[in-house]
Amino acid sequence: MEIWINPACSKCRGALHLLDEEGADYTVRRYLEDVPSPDEIRAVLERLGLEPWDITRTQEAAAKELGLKDWARDAGARDRWIEALSEHPKLIQRPIITAEDGTAVVARTDEAVRDAMSR
Repeated sequence: MEIWINPACSKCRGALHLLDEEGADYTVRRYLEDVPSPDEIRAVLERLGLEPWDITRTQEAAAKELGLKDWARDAGARDRWIEALSEHPKLIQRPIITAEDGTAVVARTDEAVRDAMSR
């Protein structure tokens, strides 16, 4: 299991605390430092069963600068969104846990973290 985190994020710290409490075996990826490539983002999206706009933090300054609220949210715009997430990793919702069964979850709640651990 891998968890993508921003150490400054309280939800990320909470998820790590719960993983540690439960004795989970996991690796940490500080995705602001170890930025995921567009292909890695595509793979995580497939595991999540979501689209890039579903995991985009649209209130971030970079989102406003890019004008994301006006971008199309369809198959034709998908690659543009993925490129933006790779170029501006702060836009990626966090934490994301990739589970052992090949799925992934956006683990913003204790329930989501436990769900990822049970997979």
